[in-house]
Amino acid sequence: MSLREKIETDYKSAAKAKDKNKISTYRLILSGIKDLDINNRSKPEKKETDDEDIKKLLKKMIKQRSESIELYKKNNRKDLQEIEESEVEVISQYLPKQLSEEETKKICIEIINSTGASSIKDMGKVMGELKKNNPDSIDFSKAGAVIKELLNQK
Repeated sequence: MSLREKIETDYKSAAKAKDKNKISTYRLILSGIKDLDINNRSKPEKKETDDEDIKKLLKKMIKQRSESIELYKKNNRKDLQEIEESEVEVISQYLPKQLSEEETKKICIEIINSTGASSIKDMGKVMGELKKNNPDSIDFSKAGAVIKELLNQK
């Protein structure tokens, strides 16, 4: 079952259960997927929207909501913060589990040692290797900070 089919099935289940919060989140996801379909069809090299495209969309949606959550925390808007957090919960169930900060740091150390990176100038090489080997399981914004810290210690 493709990612799109799984989302559509879960949307139908939420609709039957009359879960308003999940229904609105699924509608946002499905709307984003339709936009992707339109963009992919309108490009010169027409292509079908695949699971990788959908994963990128979902990551982008989570990032947007995380930024909103931070703003709501600063402005003491608990009501809006809870809505965004529930949306992140629904969206993230379709992405592979992200590694913890400790696991990310361990992988970064291994890659720094294997690539022979010795200064901040080598950060691109390390990030490239990290993206090649762990495209779905690492939060690259956190990994960038970890790599920077590790390379500055050398």
